[in-house]
Amino acid sequence: MLDQIWFPLSITLKISLVSSLIVAILGAVISYILARREFMGKWLVDVLVTLPMVLPPTVTGYMLVVLLGKNGILGNTLFDLTGITLLFTWQAAVIAAFVVSLPLMVKTTTAAIEAVDRELEYVAYTLGRSELETAFFITLPLAKKGILAGIVLSFARAVGEFGATLMVAGNIPGRTNTMAISIYSAFQGGNSELANTLVIILVLMSLISIAITTKLVNSWKI
Repeated sequence: MLDQIWFPLSITLKISLVSSLIVAILGAVISYILARREFMGKWLVDVLVTLPMVLPPTVTGYMLVVLLGKNGILGNTLFDLTGITLLFTWQAAVIAAFVVSLPLMVKTTTAAIEAVDRELEYVAYTLGRSELETAFFITLPLAKKGILAGIVLSFARAVGEFGATLMVAGNIPGRTNTMAISIYSAFQGGNSELANTLVIILVLMSLISIAITTKLVNSWKI
C-alpha cells in the first residue's frame, strides 16, 4: 500500500511545484501588465486568462488535447521539430495544472498591484529608477502579500486538479496517476482504505499550506 501512496504523492508534488513556479513568474508578469498598462485588447487578455476558472475542467482539458495532440496546432509543430509528444506525460499534467491555476494567481496579484500607491512609483521614477527597477524594488515588494496568496492558491489548485489532468495525462499507474486521480480510481475500485488515506494526506497538505501562508502573511507588516 505504501507504493500506492508514495508515487501519487511524489508526482503530485512534482507537478504542483513545477506548475506553481511557472505560474509565479508568468502570473506576476501578466498581473503587472494588466494592472499598470492600458492597451487595445486588454479585456480580451483578461477574459482568456480567466476563462479556465469558469469552464468545466474537462472542457479545459479537451481544449488542451486539441492544442497539444499530434494533430493539434502546438502538438503537431512540437512533434515535427522534436519528435516529442506531450500527451499522457507528467509534463502534460504540469501544463494542465498551470492553465487551471493561473487565473487564481493573476486575479489575486493584479488586485494587489493595483492597490499599491502609484505615487510611490512616480517618486522612484523622479529619482532615476527605471520602470523595471521600480517594479522589482517597489511595486512587487509592496504587493507581496497578494502575490504569496496567489502562489499558494495556485499550488493548492494544482494539487487538487483532476479533470483537465485526466484528459491530457490520463491515469497511467506509475506515470501520471496523481493524488486526485488515484483517489477516484481507488473509490471506483472499492479500495476505501487507500482512498481514505489519500484524502487525509491531501487535506493535511492543504491545511499545512494555508497555515504556513497565514503565518508568513501575518509576519509581514507591509
